[in-house]
Amino acid sequence: MKRVELLAPAGDLEKLKIAVMYGADAVFIGGKIFSLRSRASNFTYEDIKEGCDFAHAHGSHIHVTCNILPHEGDIDGLIEHLLKLEECGVDAIICASIYILKMVKKYTHMEAHISTQETTTNTPAVRFWVREGADRVVLGRELSIPQIKEIKKNANTDIEVFIHGGMCVSYSGRCMLSNNMTNRDANRGGCAHSCRWNYDLIVDNEKKNTNSEYFAMSSKDLCAIRDIPALIDAGADSFKIEGRMKSLHYIATVVKAYRMIIDEYLEKGMVSDYDFYLNEIRKAENRETSYGFLHGQTDVSEQLYNMRSEEPSQTFCGIVKSYDEENHMAYVESRNFFKPYSRLELFGPKLSEVIEIKEIYDKDENILDASRHPGDIVHFKCDIKLNPYDMVRVYED
Repeated sequence: MKRVELLAPAGDLEKLKIAVMYGADAVFIGGKIFSLRSRASNFTYEDIKEGCDFAHAHGSHIHVTCNILPHEGDIDGLIEHLLKLEECGVDAIICASIYILKMVKKYTHMEAHISTQETTTNTPAVRFWVREGADRVVLGRELSIPQIKEIKKNANTDIEVFIHGGMCVSYSGRCMLSNNMTNRDANRGGCAHSCRWNYDLIVDNEKKNTNSEYFAMSSKDLCAIRDIPALIDAGADSFKIEGRMKSLHYIATVVKAYRMIIDEYLEKGMVSDYDFYLNEIRKAENRETSYGFLHGQTDVSEQLYNMRSEEPSQTFCGIVKSYDEENHMAYVESRNFFKPYSRLELFGPKLSEVIEIKEIYDKDENILDASRHPGDIVHFKCDIKLNPYDMVRVYED
């Protein structure tokens, strides 16, 4: 079987490196302009250059989003921006505007990928984009696996599909709620996630929902773990994980889980234990998940009409900064509360171990009753050799 690209998100340079180290074949990022995630950290040109150098050294690619739907005043500086991105080493531009597509192909040698914002859901539309110069089309998230397979069979180009992350309540992200309610345009980078707010239902000035209930319009997040084999068999060329505003822990956990299941299926032609991968993802995922539209039209069980589902996990407690091989000491940047004499799960790109630690020390070698403060560097004895960017979780049976 051919290798399928695993495409991961990154909101800053550290997250980019994490995504690459934990198994991403490519990473998509946003610059300071022309990107749909204006509230993400986003990258300076210097960051993009460093990220490209790091990714290329590890055999990975960098895609940059220029996926706004530009109004008249939004196109100034585009050509200069594209030329600077190419100079940095960027491999592909993700765009939703035919004008931006044309400028990418006219002025640079980078690939142009058509964003899901274009709602491409049929073969003639894919062929149109190919005629216009697109190197890849990201399909709309409203398609089933049989529909994806049919499009791939009839379209002579790379096809990218979403496999994990937020599912916009509107058709492939074409939402006007945020613009209407907050003057923040979702299609130009300012989405306020209005669909996830709490709403009352008022009829004739009377509130119909009880004090303990409210309404929302959000969907569950997409999780395609059980559908990876079928999507590979359908011919998808790239699998995209959504979430440029997600944490380091989320990116490491989700990327590694999908890397492992993709590799298992490509190597063995089967997946032995889907629950293992689902349990891994649950360690970082804080919203309920669904198969989205991959199995066809959804029903009420796949939506979140009257609830929010966020349940933040606090098991992630640290990221490894260094390891003293002589003294068998792990130096960890604390991210959450954990105590001495507790069981910790160590995980990394090639690591999955559970240990029981003893004392925890601060930088002055004082014994701590707990690691309490995010950002503190603490250390503890560990006989397993660790590497920078390995991570630590409180182990839960």
